[in-house]
Amino acid sequence: MTPTSPIRDANAPVTDAEIRAVYLALMAVLGLGALDQSIVATALPRIVADLGGLAHLSWVVTAYVLASTATMPLYGKLADQYGRRPMIFTALITFLVGSVLCGLARDMTELIVFRAIQGLGSGGFMPLAQIIIGDLVPPKERARRQGSIAIVFAVTSVLGPVLGGLMTDLLSWHWIFYINLPVGALALYAIAHSLRKPAATHAHSIDYLGSVLLTVSITALLLILALGGTEWPWDAPQIQVCALLALVLGGWLLVHLRRTPEPVLPPDLFQNRVFNVASIVMALTFMGLMGASVFFPLFFQLVMGSSPARSGMMTVAMMVGMIASSTLNGRVLSRSGKVKAVQVAGLSVAVAAFALLAWGMASAGGYLVIEPAIFFLGAGLGLVMPNMTIAVQNALPLPRRGVGTAMLTFFRSLGGLLGVTGSGAILAHQLHQHGIAAVAVAGGHGAAAAPAVQAAAREIYRHAIANIFGAGALIVLAGLVALLFLPELPLGGGTAAPDSRN
Repeated sequence: MTPTSPIRDANAPVTDAEIRAVYLALMAVLGLGALDQSIVATALPRIVADLGGLAHLSWVVTAYVLASTATMPLYGKLADQYGRRPMIFTALITFLVGSVLCGLARDMTELIVFRAIQGLGSGGFMPLAQIIIGDLVPPKERARRQGSIAIVFAVTSVLGPVLGGLMTDLLSWHWIFYINLPVGALALYAIAHSLRKPAATHAHSIDYLGSVLLTVSITALLLILALGGTEWPWDAPQIQVCALLALVLGGWLLVHLRRTPEPVLPPDLFQNRVFNVASIVMALTFMGLMGASVFFPLFFQLVMGSSPARSGMMTVAMMVGMIASSTLNGRVLSRSGKVKAVQVAGLSVAVAAFALLAWGMASAGGYLVIEPAIFFLGAGLGLVMPNMTIAVQNALPLPRRGVGTAMLTFFRSLGGLLGVTGSGAILAHQLHQHGIAAVAVAGGHGAAAAPAVQAAAREIYRHAIANIFGAGALIVLAGLVALLFLPELPLGGGTAAPDSRN
């Protein structure tokens, strides 16, 4: 540490001041990653007008998501090997370098490559923040800290589009990337002066081959999920090549992990029942959530006739529900120490909310039915996400805590991608089925065809999206059933071991 640092002894008890400083810095880091996605989405039309490359527009988002998701497991393993401090520095500096390059991009190809570099950094934000919080805070108090992550994402989801529009209009789209620099610099300073160096360093070997196999096989799978059925037809050569890479390299990785003394992904991690059940629950929960929630704006605008601005405000109820339940969750868990019961209650509420949304959409229930259901959906999920991280960290030994937390985050993201891909396929299939009926309506009503076609199209979208939410209810219900098999382990009340705060 520097001579001016208030914390010198890595073995001394952790202080409240240290926790607050590190925690605020981590929330700033998470805010950077979350804000970046919503800001960039708002500025995309202006970026395309300036740089061109409309055909490759989706890659600006896809490159970022692919890079960040594929590197999550790697950050967790390296954090276990070399400490949390150097890895959070690596992630943040990589993200900031990518931000500068994105701001300097001269064409769409450069911007896509630089967005991937940004993603390589942001892939460490969520897992490392959860790992560090898990190291510093006792399990019974951890829910309050972990739950605040939901608040960060709720706030940035509202502020992002507003800030993106203002900066794009008043300055230029380049500043949506440059704005990351001062916030990132402050976060770097706070982490450097508050997060301790490891008490001792140990020699470790990096599993280079395993890292390459893991990253490339995951990236191939994610490309199929992200682009299959949209930019790439399912029978396209690109899909076949990616599928072959995922199968061959994934099989090679499984063999490699059993033969390497210090593999990038420890096989014994999957012998832990809590981790296995938690991964399934999180994947299913986010498969249902992301698969359905991406169609909220489409439903509000095309079916209910809301403006884009108002449709965005309609989903704020879910964020409010998450914030309310996360706040309550911290108090409940600090007293009871029972993680499983709270999660069962949360997923039960989420299943009921999904079912109510599906019924309300199909029966034209209106805002009075849909808005409360959206609120309770957020409230239910706010009781699941932070508690599952706590359960996994509590069940794993210290040398596996980092990679276990990162893999849980990865399975959550993977479930979300599966959900978005699957729900998009459901919508496309139903629209294709009803396309002939819409043409028949247009051909049979002459001058009155336009209003009739619009009404018919609204009904087609109404029932298609309602079916997607119905499928979401079934998927989250499967997650609830899996959750019943989660072992309930007592939460410790003390702080982590000193060498875990590194």
